[in-house]
Amino acid sequence: MPTTNLPAGLHVFERGWLSANNILFTDGDKTLMVDSGYCTHAAQTLSLVESVLGDRPLDFLVNTHLHSDHCGGNAALQARYPDLKTLIPPGHAHQVAQWDPFALTYVPTGQLCPRFKFDNTLRPRTKMRFGASHWEIHAAAGHDPHSLVFFEPASKVLISADALWENGFGVVFPELEGAAAFIEVAATLDKIEQLNPKTVIPGHGRVFAYTPEVLARARLRLESFVKNPLKHAQHAAKVLLKFKLLETQRQSFDEFSQWAIETPYFMQIRKKFFEDAPVRLWIEQLCAELVASGVARKDGAYILNA
Repeated sequence: MPTTNLPAGLHVFERGWLSANNILFTDGDKTLMVDSGYCTHAAQTLSLVESVLGDRPLDFLVNTHLHSDHCGGNAALQARYPDLKTLIPPGHAHQVAQWDPFALTYVPTGQLCPRFKFDNTLRPRTKMRFGASHWEIHAAAGHDPHSLVFFEPASKVLISADALWENGFGVVFPELEGAAAFIEVAATLDKIEQLNPKTVIPGHGRVFAYTPEVLARARLRLESFVKNPLKHAQHAAKVLLKFKLLETQRQSFDEFSQWAIETPYFMQIRKKFFEDAPVRLWIEQLCAELVASGVARKDGAYILNA
């Protein structure tokens, strides 16, 4: 596979799956970071930033989108760096300003995100200075209707968030809510093909070299979901369960299933796609699939790291 060369002054903190990757720029007059991880990892986020910046302040924070694993550390960074300027996608600016955790999906998904503020919004089809270079801002609907990706044409580096991973892309949440969002995923993949990056910094996983095969895998995955929406819904339900387990590390089946039953977004998926399945039996099936994929079960509890 081709090598993945990053410009000087661009630091990527590859995080675990509870937190999105952080990208820190230090080569300009002003420092800037893309995405801040999940709130329970905020101390680690601060430590990573401080290990590179030292006594320098963090001047700007931008979010690709406002899922909790991408902006959950915003509040901690704002507390640590009082002069920090935060920029977010425009789609949920009103909900952030009024702080509506229901509309922002944090309460419905059973996830956490401390309240944060923002100073401005990021506009697609414009450019912004990240470090010493100007980066293009592109809309990347699909996984989230307001998600953005960032592209630097000289180095051909793409910050893809959850629009493209090395082996796919993030759950297409609007599709679960009744929107025709698979077509938006396809349009975003077409946009990435047009940009033709050399290097991709994904929202999760390692930095990788872009090849036509990477995009082909993503399109095959999308095609499989289009042909079988139940497969996508089952995948999404498992992602929500695993995210919770990443947070708790250990959970009894009774506690786990009760959390799922009390989580509106999870039950919305069941009502739309699996209403005929008895709820606890369906959750038990999902947990069995998690065990098959590497989650341990011991002493009646599900354990992420056995």
